[in-house]
Amino acid sequence: MSTNVYDVLLERGFIEQVTHEEEVRELLGKEKVTFYIGFDATADSLTAGHFLTVMAMMHMQRAGHRPIALLGGGTTMIGDPTGKSDMRTMMTKETIMHNAECFHKQLSKFIDFDNDNAIIANNADWLLDLNYVEFLREIGVHFSVNKMLTAECYKQRMEKGLTFFEFNYMLMQSYDFWKLHKDYGCCLELGGNDQWSNIIGGVELIRRKEQKPAYGLTFKLLTTSEGIKMGKTMKGAVWLNPEKTSPYEFYQYWRNIEDVKVEECLGLLTFLPMDEVRRLGALEGAEINKAKEVLAFEITKIVHGEEEAIKAQEAARAVFASGGKSDNMPTTTYAKDELDAGKDLITLLVDTKLAATRSEGRRLILQGGVTVNDVKVTDIERKFTTADFDADGSLVIKKGKKGFHQIKAD
Repeated sequence: MSTNVYDVLLERGFIEQVTHEEEVRELLGKEKVTFYIGFDATADSLTAGHFLTVMAMMHMQRAGHRPIALLGGGTTMIGDPTGKSDMRTMMTKETIMHNAECFHKQLSKFIDFDNDNAIIANNADWLLDLNYVEFLREIGVHFSVNKMLTAECYKQRMEKGLTFFEFNYMLMQSYDFWKLHKDYGCCLELGGNDQWSNIIGGVELIRRKEQKPAYGLTFKLLTTSEGIKMGKTMKGAVWLNPEKTSPYEFYQYWRNIEDVKVEECLGLLTFLPMDEVRRLGALEGAEINKAKEVLAFEITKIVHGEEEAIKAQEAARAVFASGGKSDNMPTTTYAKDELDAGKDLITLLVDTKLAATRSEGRRLILQGGVTVNDVKVTDIERKFTTADFDADGSLVIKKGKKGFHQIKAD
């Protein structure tokens, strides 16, 4: 192994906390390490938030280490209380298993699971049939309630009321680490910094039970300058599944992030050399937009492939730079008869998700923030039909400078 991957992750801005820094760095530099990251199957697609941990897995695998992607078929049935003010919604076993399978497919795009280069596991295999009394005797005996209550993830919930149901989560996640240690020789758990308490639980369980070394390391969470988790838009999460968030919308999300976050995201979410990351991050004024284009292109290329990244970039440039149109821009198609009957602009704004509600659509129009085919519209009663289509046979609705949508007739 050439460069120590610990140094790579540190330089690129991943590492937030680590249990035994010198030992972990030395271990990663001298031998092939089996590590794991857990993914609770709460949806049928990974999100932009997961992407950071997927990037870390890719760096680790490229450096010769062996990832275990642990799908949370069992833990998802409880729900991690971390960062949540309310208890997670209960999901059916079938939904959870379907979601886990979707995660497996997506992760296979980024991680090589062939020839034991990486392992996919599902904690449903061991958690769902646990004997509760045996579990308490074997695992519960190693956990101090006093200590657990000082963990940040539980402290936040204490005011509202922490259920015993959720209190078990740390024990289950710790048990996962111990189980993977026994079955695969896994000695390192990675996760977002909100997982720190849970990770330490597993590290200490292995050290107590097996008298063997185990380590934990957390990554920084992607947040805006206000501290809100990145990867959320007015429509909801930014998904890695192209059917849930189109490559174009995905590209646009990263193209429009805050200036102050560009260098950080380039380091964490692309494979560009750090010299280039720093050069792009140092650009100022209008120049920073070039860095944002590079960022959006590189991330879209990793997630959706180069062809889709090129299409997304061309669509964005066509619409913003020249006020033109592109086949790759978001499009809503109505039946011709329906359009010929007339569609009011507020309905069009809501249908295309340019406005979350009718009242927001009304406000946007009255404030002069909406144009149709480059003509500002301030009449909230204004209706459009196919007679208003341009020579290309469509309407383009723009909201401000960055939101736009094409309307076509079927």
